[in-house]
Amino acid sequence: MIYLILGHKGSGKTKRLINLVNEAVEQSNGNVVCIEKERLLTYDINYRCRLVETDQYGISGYEAFYGFLSGIIAGDHDITDVLVDATLRIGGRNYDELAAFLKKTAALSKTADQDFTFTISADAEELPAEIFEFCEKI
Repeated sequence: MIYLILGHKGSGKTKRLINLVNEAVEQSNGNVVCIEKERLLTYDINYRCRLVETDQYGISGYEAFYGFLSGIIAGDHDITDVLVDATLRIGGRNYDELAAFLKKTAALSKTADQDFTFTISADAEELPAEIFEFCEKI
């Protein structure tokens, strides 16, 4: 399943994501991965979470981002949770491309039996309605 944390800058999305990451680490019997654009959350999340920054690997755009997520999932079958901060800063502000990315990620989620959580700096009304056919707002 794909979960979305929506809201504009300063609305508390990252703080909510940090809480979800730390809860996942405590409840998980496997590995938890948190993906961010640049190193900002180092001291906020539990040290047992694998923190990955996309800038370190030159990831930009939704095609590269999808490949990156697929590689992470393929490389570790013990991952139980993948949580992503600043989705639009990594992939871009093109909402049609975002919708296509989330649709592909939803298929990956089903194939790998993996849940993904993304923060998106936008309100639900700004996003294409089709996104909510395969994503759940939390």
